[in-house]
Amino acid sequence: MAQVLTISCKLKVSASQAVKLEATLSAFAQALNWVNQNTPEKVVNAVKLQSLCYREIRTRFGLSSNLAQQVCRRLAAARKVAQQKNRPVKAFKSGFVTYDARIFSFREKDWTVSLTTVEGRERFELDISNYQRGMLAGSNPKAATLVKRQDGSYSIQICVESEVPEPQDTTKAIGVDLGRRDIAHTSEGDHWNGQQLNQVRDHYSRLRAALQRKASRGTRSSRRRCRQLLQRLSGRERRFQTWVNHCISKAIISRALATHSFIALEDLTGIRERTNQQPRSKTERRRSNSWAFYQLRQFVHYKAARAGVKVVVVPPAYSSQTCHRCLWLGQREGKHFRCVNPVCGWEGDADFNGANVIALLGVAVNRPRGPWLACQLQGYHSRQRRGALKPAPYRLAVGVG
Repeated sequence: MAQVLTISCKLKVSASQAVKLEATLSAFAQALNWVNQNTPEKVVNAVKLQSLCYREIRTRFGLSSNLAQQVCRRLAAARKVAQQKNRPVKAFKSGFVTYDARIFSFREKDWTVSLTTVEGRERFELDISNYQRGMLAGSNPKAATLVKRQDGSYSIQICVESEVPEPQDTTKAIGVDLGRRDIAHTSEGDHWNGQQLNQVRDHYSRLRAALQRKASRGTRSSRRRCRQLLQRLSGRERRFQTWVNHCISKAIISRALATHSFIALEDLTGIRERTNQQPRSKTERRRSNSWAFYQLRQFVHYKAARAGVKVVVVPPAYSSQTCHRCLWLGQREGKHFRCVNPVCGWEGDADFNGANVIALLGVAVNRPRGPWLACQLQGYHSRQRRGALKPAPYRLAVGVG
């Protein structure tokens, strides 16, 4: 099985090369907007778009043949996504250019890349670390994207395709319960507290609000300094969250490899739409909407694929209310869970209990009789009484991701 990873590499660009790159970025964006405005919105096929406006793109914007084709492919992909989300295609900003193997090449012996610009072919040296060198060594990339950063630097995002091992065959699962109080809690007992992350988020939220107030009033110099500080702080919170998710996902994969287990994750798709319908304060809404649970799930998926670990996605319904020992519906109050079954009576951490239930659901997916798990309800009888119907057990439907 093949996996495609994107390696971001900074480019060393001279003053003359920067002018050529800037002209290429501007022409590419202008061509995208022109084609989008002058072709029917229903046309989402790249070949059809190319037949309608290929010559006009080359004549009007001075792009090469392959860059003109990339314009049509990029717009076709954007229109398909817009149709799926039932919204129009937004205007494209100057800041990126897509490349394929005909207009992009990577050379390992001197760690350089060759890119086609509006003024011909240019070769750029890569300013990269040992991590990028290790990922690019021995590869033959076929696609890349040129990007201009907010600080004015240029980088190339190289798509590297590599073969990944087949997932290991095992019946043991590590359940992962995701949340805000604990970012992740596994059925093995490992957990990562989200208090520091919430403090960092609240700090940057208060700092941005204060700077925005000062940037809207005060002296001219103070407004300028506030805007400069806001620009310098841009992205710090996001980068911190990404670093935290990378560390958590790496630890989960390492634990799965050490215990020869697969990973069971809860599917939280649509949770923001559901929670935003509830009455909450502005601060609580901001904290919930900035929760990067999907990014953590993506990191776990791609790291697990490289390590040969299987990942199963199960629905989270009733996973935090079900006892992992007897499968009775219990009572949860904050971080504490109590089983109401008089025979069981288990009490403990609610996230640990939820992670174990998710692990049980993950194991149930691999059962040959079908993906289901019965939950014992209070009042359930194993034998049918005379004149009374036997109530059916509660079932949790599960799925494979």
